[in-house]
Amino acid sequence: MEERAASGGPSGESRRGARFLPLLALVGCAVLWSTGGLLIKSVSLSPVATAGGRSLVASVFLFAVLRGRPDFRGGFGFWSSALANASTMLLFVVATRLTTAANAVLLQYTAPVWVVLFGWVLYRQRVLKADLAVVAVVMGGMALFFADGFSFSSDPQAALGDVLAVVSGVTFGFQALFMSRMKKTSPVSAVLAGNLLVFLVSLPFLVQRLPAWSDVPPLLFLGVLQIGLAYLLYTKAVRHLTPLEIILVPIIEPLLNPVLVYLFRREVPSGSAMAGGAVILVTVTLWCVFRDRLLKKAYQGNPPTPSEAPR
Repeated sequence: MEERAASGGPSGESRRGARFLPLLALVGCAVLWSTGGLLIKSVSLSPVATAGGRSLVASVFLFAVLRGRPDFRGGFGFWSSALANASTMLLFVVATRLTTAANAVLLQYTAPVWVVLFGWVLYRQRVLKADLAVVAVVMGGMALFFADGFSFSSDPQAALGDVLAVVSGVTFGFQALFMSRMKKTSPVSAVLAGNLLVFLVSLPFLVQRLPAWSDVPPLLFLGVLQIGLAYLLYTKAVRHLTPLEIILVPIIEPLLNPVLVYLFRREVPSGSAMAGGAVILVTVTLWCVFRDRLLKKAYQGNPPTPSEAPR
């Protein structure tokens, strides 16, 4: 074993470095994603048209990144990933416009629960007790973070937004699972395909009313940075991280929303919001650090089969 490590096996330091960069990319992705709430609400188009305009810009950006040569030859996994991605983007934009941005983000981040459930049902992935505990603590932290503003409204439009946000959490969970298993096909092409699907669905709404000049800057930012660059970082990370990491690390996204609100509107987060943020940051950080060790102990003497191995 010592000779093998000395002759070329990856050192512990290199393995940690290989995990640090994907995690850092995912953090950058979350920062860009966090700008979505304010910008989506600043566009005067209808919710579906806003989603379509953003995806059109993102599609042009990603097409250029791929140098005009996207690969759409993937099979079921590729198109399942693209469909889940398209559904998540469209549902989240509509939910953000119908209900509060806080509700939309909170309800979408039920996704870790769906990752655990679908990972076990579809791939028989082992679920650790620590995974369930982390999901419970994170959800409790998020409920605490939005405790002052979270409630199901009697307003039918807002209630529909809440429901769509929950469904976007389900599709986000599917997206994490499918993308984490795309080892031979291009995740960037899948994201491009997802954006093209959103644009096609929204086309009837876009032709009803063209964007105003005031809509152009936020749509460009949303398409190029909040979706395009963010998903480039996301797809770089997903090949090296587990589905739960892909979901739980970007939970820092909703923590940045109050900061943006303070910077642009001088609104100060409540004490419960800051307490919830602390719970989430500490829990996610510790989970990312220690989960690999827990998996090694869980599989000790009982190697995982390919279908249950964490991806």
